[in-house]
Amino acid sequence: MPSSRRVTPAPSPTAPSDTPTGYRSLLRNREFSGLYISFTLTVAASTLSGFALGALVNHRTGSPFLTAVSMYGATFATVLGALTLMSVADGKRPCRTLLLLQLVSLAGVAAQAVPGLPLVARFALLLTLGFFQSLGTGTRLGLLAEVVPVSAYAPARSLMNVTSGGTAILGYAVGAVLLRYLSPYELFAVAAALTALGTVVVAATVREHSIRLTRRPGLRRTWTTNAELFAHPGRRTLLLNLWVPNGLIVGCEALFLSYDPEGAGTLLAAASAGMLLGDLIVGRLLDAERRRRVAFALRLLLAAPFLLFAAHPPVLVAAVAVGLAGVGFAATLPLQEQLLEQTPEAIRGQVQGVESAGRMTCQGIGAALAGGLAQFVAPGTAMAVVAGVSVAVTVLCRPSLRTGPGAAVRGRTYRGSTAAARPTPDA
Repeated sequence: MPSSRRVTPAPSPTAPSDTPTGYRSLLRNREFSGLYISFTLTVAASTLSGFALGALVNHRTGSPFLTAVSMYGATFATVLGALTLMSVADGKRPCRTLLLLQLVSLAGVAAQAVPGLPLVARFALLLTLGFFQSLGTGTRLGLLAEVVPVSAYAPARSLMNVTSGGTAILGYAVGAVLLRYLSPYELFAVAAALTALGTVVVAATVREHSIRLTRRPGLRRTWTTNAELFAHPGRRTLLLNLWVPNGLIVGCEALFLSYDPEGAGTLLAAASAGMLLGDLIVGRLLDAERRRRVAFALRLLLAAPFLLFAAHPPVLVAAVAVGLAGVGFAATLPLQEQLLEQTPEAIRGQVQGVESAGRMTCQGIGAALAGGLAQFVAPGTAMAVVAGVSVAVTVLCRPSLRTGPGAAVRGRTYRGSTAAARPTPDA
């Protein structure tokens, strides 16, 4: 990035408004639109490249395990980014950092387009891209908190969640069609072009923002901030509620194919529809106070319908239950909003990057745990047991201290930041 690029001071947080912020008003914000469009292009590119790699690995090896790992294995590398270099998300020039990470992704996707590349090298590229993409996620979310007011943060995340889910579904469909006419290598080239376009959009729309940080980002800075993050009971409880119930229910969904191979598609579609509906309702129609009030009920809704699977219901009944449970995924919005309120401005990017990486990792762990349990009991029974654990975690980890928006700030100050921790709000 050129050194003459104008630096805009970060806006100070404001109390959430009583009026929900509309998607149209968000999209009129030039910087948010740039982040949103580049994010959409990045999701599309990731979906197409994952589909292309899966098709290539399946053709070469015929192994379902390697094919699955090639499509979703990058998520396991995200935790490495959270544990090592996530502090770069809160560097002095986050826009430049995001552009550099986009260029790294572009180079990696372009390298996948090279014919004859050994599978070992392709898997190494996959993990490397997952690592840098986790840093990019933290940087992008840190910038998001800078370019929109606090009252608009949950609607902004809602819009990005809805778009991400829709783009992934559409991307797999388009990828399947394109593979009828293109080779996997050419599909990689399309993904690289989308990544390049996303990079250009960021460069053209997002200004440099100054984030207060007195120490240089790096491994020590990441570990220090992570340690202080988990030492705070309020943030620790929020992260637990963001990660564990979500990951366990994704584990339940991983058993759909084992539960009913013919009806698995219906169940997956119902889960996706419920998730999109929940994000629309909670992020668009509810204000901050109402989101806060329904957060606990949504976390219970996320798991409770899966208890019906102990009775092995027919597919239509199961689809209704799964659709209702999908609405419960919207509990992440008020939880993320509260996490933002409790996070000093100087480390917002790292904290949100850690939250995202931890959630994705817990989803993989949840799938492994549910699958392991299903080796010994029926899939429906396994889903009910895992859902019961999710309900127990939600109930036992509900914070007991209630605070409203704008509560007085007190607590320990992060090193290198002038902002102090806030008391735990009602989650």
